[in-house]
Amino acid sequence: MRNATIKRETTETAIALDFSIDGSGNAQTETGIGFFDHMLTLMTRHGLFDLNLVCNGDLQVDQHHSVEDIGIVLGQAVQKALGSKESITRYATVTTPMDEALSTISLDISGRPYLVYHVEGLKDKVGAFDTELVEEFFQAFASHAKVTLHINVAYGKNSHHIIESIFKGFGRALDQATQKNPRIEGIPSTKGSL
Repeated sequence: MRNATIKRETTETAIALDFSIDGSGNAQTETGIGFFDHMLTLMTRHGLFDLNLVCNGDLQVDQHHSVEDIGIVLGQAVQKALGSKESITRYATVTTPMDEALSTISLDISGRPYLVYHVEGLKDKVGAFDTELVEEFFQAFASHAKVTLHINVAYGKNSHHIIESIFKGFGRALDQATQKNPRIEGIPSTKGSL
């Protein structure tokens, strides 16, 4: 199985994460941020990964450090779990409806970190969760997983539904892009490296 264990401690957060690409959708998350735990669980379930995550962060300050640092650590875990990247599908595009909301996630495991984030109309908060942190999470993930990630929301009214569509779609796209394809020999790049 392609998996990784990452531990990261700073003055702002202490994170322990176990991640498996070839899982079955099992998530155990303790971030102290209920809505974010919910989104990570959806991502894991729909991506058919396994994720065990504990984050002790400075939530008395705000949620920013925890959410961003989890993006960093998850990105590092995906990068490590992919190993040589031989025979992976590499690309995926997934469109996901969630009631009235519709998002499209396009992903390239390229070795080139880049995030395009076109999400409009979110309220400032969903419950106690700061919605601006969705972009921060995916920026941190893309930078440390070294992937190109495009997140485009076509429409939606309910902020919970919009974000849920994004996380479900991201899980599905990451699952598809990381799958091994027996027709692909070696690294899926004309350059010979990713």
